[in-house]
Amino acid sequence: MGSMFRSEEMTLCQLFLQSEASYACVSELGELGLVQFRDLNPDVNAFQRKFVNEVRRCDEMERKLRFLEKEIKKDGIPMLDTGDNPDAPAPREMIDLEATFEKLENEMKEVNANSEALKRNFLELTELKHILRKTQTFFDEAELHHSQALHDPALTEESLGLLGEEAQRAGQALRLGFVAGVILRERIPAFERMLWRVCRGNVFLRQAEIDNPLEDPVTGDQVDKSVFIIFFQGEQLKSRVKKICEGFRATLYPCPETPAERREMAIGVMTRIEDLNTVLSQTQDHRHRVLVAAARNIKVWFIKVRKIKAIYHTLNMFNLDVTQKCLIAECWCPVGDLDRIQQALRRGTERSGSSVPSILNRMMTKQIPPTYNRTNKFTQAFQNIVDAYGVASYREVNPALYTIISFPFLFAVMFGDTGHGIIMFLFALGLVLREKQIAAKKIDNEIFEIFFSGRYVILLMGAFSLYTGLLYNDFYSKSVNIFGSGWYPIDPQTNKTYTLKTLNGSENLVLDVRTSYVNGPYPIGLDPVWSTSKNKITVTNSIKMKLSVILGVAQMFFGVGLSFVNSRYFNKPLNIYCEFIPQVIFLFCMFGYLIILIFVKWTTFTYKDTGNAPNLLIGLINMVLFSYDENAQPSVRTFYAGQKGFQIFLVLLALACVPWMWFAKPFLLRHWHRYGQSGTCGKSTYQSIPLGDEEEEEVIYHTDNPDKANKDDDEEEEFNFEEIFVHQSIHTIEYCLGCISHTASYLRLWALSLAHAQLSEVLWKMVLHIGLAMDAGILGAFLIVPLFAFWAVLTVVVLVVMEGLSAFLHALRLHWVEFQSKFYSGEGYKFQPFYFENMLESAATED
Repeated sequence: MGSMFRSEEMTLCQLFLQSEASYACVSELGELGLVQFRDLNPDVNAFQRKFVNEVRRCDEMERKLRFLEKEIKKDGIPMLDTGDNPDAPAPREMIDLEATFEKLENEMKEVNANSEALKRNFLELTELKHILRKTQTFFDEAELHHSQALHDPALTEESLGLLGEEAQRAGQALRLGFVAGVILRERIPAFERMLWRVCRGNVFLRQAEIDNPLEDPVTGDQVDKSVFIIFFQGEQLKSRVKKICEGFRATLYPCPETPAERREMAIGVMTRIEDLNTVLSQTQDHRHRVLVAAARNIKVWFIKVRKIKAIYHTLNMFNLDVTQKCLIAECWCPVGDLDRIQQALRRGTERSGSSVPSILNRMMTKQIPPTYNRTNKFTQAFQNIVDAYGVASYREVNPALYTIISFPFLFAVMFGDTGHGIIMFLFALGLVLREKQIAAKKIDNEIFEIFFSGRYVILLMGAFSLYTGLLYNDFYSKSVNIFGSGWYPIDPQTNKTYTLKTLNGSENLVLDVRTSYVNGPYPIGLDPVWSTSKNKITVTNSIKMKLSVILGVAQMFFGVGLSFVNSRYFNKPLNIYCEFIPQVIFLFCMFGYLIILIFVKWTTFTYKDTGNAPNLLIGLINMVLFSYDENAQPSVRTFYAGQKGFQIFLVLLALACVPWMWFAKPFLLRHWHRYGQSGTCGKSTYQSIPLGDEEEEEVIYHTDNPDKANKDDDEEEEFNFEEIFVHQSIHTIEYCLGCISHTASYLRLWALSLAHAQLSEVLWKMVLHIGLAMDAGILGAFLIVPLFAFWAVLTVVVLVVMEGLSAFLHALRLHWVEFQSKFYSGEGYKFQPFYFENMLESAATED
């Protein structure tokens, strides 16, 4: 809980590692995940560092593994993922891994090259087979057409026309030269136009589609092709035709002129195709066996290679001592985990067989440490909500602890409906109960990942919505009468008490607390009779508006109180006297007093005083304007004797707090700077980190800017009064105006609650109520099913998902702006330890 209240105490440490033990020690620290290393060679090029060759070897191994992974996925082979997390292999094992990957890559490249060559031969033989079949069909049709032309005198005379020209040219085709080939089907129209234009109509083209698509040997895609045969006369046309075919990437094949030769070639082609099929099948089986064996280990190989690469990347951040036998590193680590880090270093030294122990020294530094908040699977989502606004400054109060309760509660105030809360709660409960199975499936869907990572937030939002829905007595916009109503309203038409029958059908019921309130308040929540009253919104709005202001001002008071905790912890008494105290007084005089008046009104005036109680909003406005009328209406009368004088005192006190916040701190700082008085000047100081007791340690001051470090040693930072005064002016104006605007902003709790309730009621009346009120016998029973389905879909999509998202965003704004702005600076940077698990998760996400 201490770590959740504020970030872990961090220290800067110096590591002295023997060269032979450095790899094993860094590996142990990577498994532990509690150390963030600093780069001690920021000006050294990445290609000039000591372990650049090892990093390149790891890159090469990773490239080979990605190649194997691509081939495995290409064949649809499942990769075994047992969830094992092997330790980083020793440096000497890199040679074995490299040899294994080199062998697999060469074998796969050889198999792929052979397979591609075989598929290319198979494609050529298949195309030749189709050419022989189609050309034989062309020649048979031409001979048949020619013989009919010779025996039919009428047809021979007509051959002088356009229709007979084709038959005549086909009859002469047997005595012309020709070429045959295969071309992509989509290129046929352009191919035909080019032949006609270049050869000026002196060629004869016949083409036919290949029924089944063919496989491209390079890409593996299925392509549609067509067989063509071109008849021409003369070598010049032959040369033109071949150039055109080459330009359109058409493949030409030799085709015998006589049917007997074509038949003999076709038989030979079929025999070769059968042999190729056998060889291809054996090649694919061998490829499959190799990939299946690789798929069993590829996940583990990836983990090993990535760990080796991460270790050498980290070692490149270290410095070598003058003897070239020791590596020096600097790192941030939590003070509470120094013993675990020491144990990890001892394990690494023992693994390496080194006789010299590794040394860990704590250092003093002027640098701001990183912020490290320890979280678990429950608190991580709430911490992410806070960090999305800004990472907490080092050791300042962490709002995530309070967000666990306040965030889902404020959400539920805007989303209060028991039925909708049940849907949300059950959805999140299903994710929580099956979180291990879902996490193991590694579902690659960004939207689902958002819901799954926030499952505990959704669970609490649903649970709190159940509670607020019970208070609002809203169950899918309907009220539930559990304890019996305390109202017996009078029917204005009959001047008699409503019965259950008349109450159910009434549309003009107006509850009057002076005549209808009999049995006292409902035990919990809102009395169900209000759901039938025409003045329900007027009453509920009054209650919800007051509750919104109470919750908002209470949370703002709490935020200002946390600023006091920060000032005490960082030893800044000036902030307490010149900021915290006037802020509390100002907020109390303006809005804390309003909250007191709300409770006074609730406890002092009973239902018998309805219409005669003072109006809070008008009273607040008159208080600020110093407007008091003794003969005013009851709604603007005072609550108690002496109210006028006390309220004038509060307003004047609030006004006095403005210059207090504005001028006190800057002028005191200037006074201390001029006259050298001791005191904390409100700068961002940090607690000094004590040195260890093991041995005397050197105190070193580090900074990213060496020039600035030298300057800090000689003189203090220059005091700039103008900058401090402007900053304080902005802070004061922002706070004073923010108290007003933030209080009004909390009214969104009431507004969204009203909108959600009205949308839910409209959806009920416009959809489901139609089916329930229908008196149509069997027809009504059938109609209620689609109406209920339509109502259920709209309820989930609109009221639960969309309205839930809206309430979520508004609750987010209330925490970021109205609450956290009172105490939270959010100017830190996150602790990013060297941790294999985080590295592997990010690599899996990128893949």
